[in-house]
Amino acid sequence: MVVQRKVDRAAQVTAFVVCSIVSVFVLIPIVMIVYNSLRTNGELLISPFGLPAGMLHWENYGRILSASSGFWENLLNSLLATLGTVILLLATACPAAFVLARLTFPGREMIFNIFLIGLLFPLTVAVLPLYIMVRQLGLLNSLWGIILPQAAFSLPVTILILRNFFKAVPRELEDAAAIDGSSFMGFFWRILLPLSRPALAVVTMLAVVGSWNNFLLPLLVLEDQSTWTLSMGVTQFHSQYGTDWVSVMAYLTLAMVPAVVLYIFAERQIVAGLTAGAIKG
Repeated sequence: MVVQRKVDRAAQVTAFVVCSIVSVFVLIPIVMIVYNSLRTNGELLISPFGLPAGMLHWENYGRILSASSGFWENLLNSLLATLGTVILLLATACPAAFVLARLTFPGREMIFNIFLIGLLFPLTVAVLPLYIMVRQLGLLNSLWGIILPQAAFSLPVTILILRNFFKAVPRELEDAAAIDGSSFMGFFWRILLPLSRPALAVVTMLAVVGSWNNFLLPLLVLEDQSTWTLSMGVTQFHSQYGTDWVSVMAYLTLAMVPAVVLYIFAERQIVAGLTAGAIKG
């Protein structure tokens, strides 16, 4: 018993040390972005990792938040694109995963495997045919031109996660709901979806991060600067004569804030969804 406790203690200490080291490597780039956003371009170029030479330059954020920078317009476009992607994704993936998890019919596994094949084709592989399709549909320079592809390419992994979670719900709950007079879809809306909030939080966060950080698709589809998302807006600080690096850092810092705030509010549900192996009734 004593030996087992020592082994468990050593494992906990090792896990803590490893997680701490990984956390430091993850936080260093973020800290450097925030820190360098409060300096001048001269200070940044002379000593990227140096200590502040004088006062912090908060006016860098003032330039980004001004109306002339286009930040607020880019932020609104990113919010609309992300919200549209999440709504469309959940509206299609939840019913599909429900049917593939709770119904038995010929060809069910084949249909599920077809969805899984989509995991083998990242967005970069389908850039050319995707651009041609978006152009033929008249969706160039439109947020729908990035919402539809983002939802489509997120569908396989979303169905995979939700299907496994839906299958873990005991059949006894479905039978009890049927005895109480609930229909098949009533069980889906009133019982299954509320129980699946951790899994929904995970797939929602994955979709939000994917849409928020997507650069390639907006670069191909959005030509008018008024339709740019945050990932495209940062390119306005690059020119043939140079780059305003401190403005880039300040812009990236502000662009990270909405995603971080969303994660803070949804952290508990996300962790529960990642650690839940099954639902016990």
